[in-house]
Parts: sequence; C-alpha cells; structure tokens
Amino acid sequence: MCCFGAVLGLFGPRVAVVIAWLFTDRISNAFNGSWLLPLIGIIALPWTTLAFVVAYAPMDGVSGIGWILVILGLLVDGGSY
Repeated sequence: MCCFGAVLGLFGPRVAVVIAWLFTDRISNAFNGSWLLPLIGIIALPWTTLAFVVAYAPMDGVSGIGWILVILGLLVDGGSY
C-alpha cells in the first residue's frame, strides 16, 4: 500500500498540470503559447512546472516569492529522482 501511495504521488503534479492545460489558459500564458516546454516539464520536472505556473503573474512574470516556490519545486523534483 505504501508503494501505491508513492506511485500516485508521482502522478499528482502531472495530472494537475494536464488539467490546468486543458481547462485554463495559465499554461499558455506562463509559457507564452509554447507547447514544447510544458510538455518537457510534465515529463521531466512536474513539480517545477506546476510551481512556475502557479507563481506566474501575467503582467510581471515570476518574481520575488514566486522564484522561491519554483526553487522549492525543483528541490522536490530532485529529491524524487
């Protein structure tokens, strides 16, 4: 049961990014309409991609505490590998 929970935890950010991509415009705003970078992010760095999308503000981009959130996502991705 513990391994099942760990596997579901690995799919969590990927599912969240795909749902955000399908039902909102935050992914296209954060990545300036590109589809390649979010796709690579879903495959390689899902927590970092999710943190970047959450921290992205349309007028300012990512700044201040948002970068701390992105770095935290990167650390979680590094820890999961």
